[in-house]
Amino acid sequence: MSTSTDRTSSTRTAPLWRLVAEREITTRIREKSFILSTAFTVLVIVAAIVAASFFQDRPSEKDVAVVGAEASAVVSAASKTPVAESDNLTLKAKVVDDADAARAAVRDGSADAALVPTDDGFRLIGKKSVDDTLQQAVSGAAARLTLEQNAAAQSVDLSTLESGTATKTQLLEPAPENAGAREAAAFVMVILFFLTALGFGMTIAQSVTQEKESRVVEILAAAVPIRALLWGKIAGNTVLALGQVLLMVAAAIVSAAFAGQGNLLADLGPALAWYVVFFVLGFGALSTLWAVAGALASRQQDLTSTTLPAQMLLMIPYFLSFAGGDAVREVVSMIPIVSTIIMPGRMAEGSVPAWQIGVAIGGTLVAAVLLVRLGTAIYERALLRTGQKLGYREALSIEGT
Repeated sequence: MSTSTDRTSSTRTAPLWRLVAEREITTRIREKSFILSTAFTVLVIVAAIVAASFFQDRPSEKDVAVVGAEASAVVSAASKTPVAESDNLTLKAKVVDDADAARAAVRDGSADAALVPTDDGFRLIGKKSVDDTLQQAVSGAAARLTLEQNAAAQSVDLSTLESGTATKTQLLEPAPENAGAREAAAFVMVILFFLTALGFGMTIAQSVTQEKESRVVEILAAAVPIRALLWGKIAGNTVLALGQVLLMVAAAIVSAAFAGQGNLLADLGPALAWYVVFFVLGFGALSTLWAVAGALASRQQDLTSTTLPAQMLLMIPYFLSFAGGDAVREVVSMIPIVSTIIMPGRMAEGSVPAWQIGVAIGGTLVAAVLLVRLGTAIYERALLRTGQKLGYREALSIEGT
């Protein structure tokens, strides 16, 4: 008889947890705060990508007041230097009568800088500061033109004089193309993972505690197995979080394509796909801890302490992803659960050995199974306990229901 009852309960658990998950999803998507926050986040992502594309490598032009033909020639040559071309900087010579007029042009803002000849070369004048690229370009051009003039005056073949002075740079581990954009993408991945997991996690914990405070959970537990309640909350909120992440990724892809960043999008495509995979694994594992934190609390104020383990699993990798060195990040990115935050960022920045990705995924899967098992045991023991906050050890010591 008992065996028959257990089988009936088992067959009913699967559809019941789906009903709980559907309830979680439908309730949340009807909230205006959820809709507005999601829309706002998507708009921020779109605006950031479009703005970055607009300002990236945008040509700029600066006026330089010059005194004399030599200074004018220096400014014209400065626009053709490698440092100016790499920054898309064009320098335009603005001829003035004397040094005083050059200083006046800088002071009133009609010129960004001024170049005037001196007894031993040139003087570059700025108002409060001089743009670094402008200074390097003008200094290099002035040195080159002066050297050519001095060599010609001494009947010296400059090409022969410079023979053997060229220095070429070889990088043993060159940075990938679009390194700056890749680092920015990795930064955004970490931020979005952290905020999304924290936001949805706290929602899970608060909803569980709220149901305990209002005694709604007692009504639900009378009709639905506690384990089904847990699985339904995890499944429903994971679907919501995944949907939000997919929406953000889609917005980023469409915005990048619209902004003409096809090459960058092709480079980041695999990292974005893995980001979704790691997010599902990480959030699915952490959501059990959030639900348990809600079950251990007896009121909303208790969540500050009961959610601490889950918060630490988010905080530690969050700070290490920014403050840790390459070696530290490489090691930490293979630690279970923690890897789900750091590994996608590493993949966005450059290539990552396949075995490291495998270790990160395998370890997280094992950790997720263990967390779900442990979390289920605590949740079943603590959910119906009211009156005071419970600790993890205290909850495990309670006889299972």
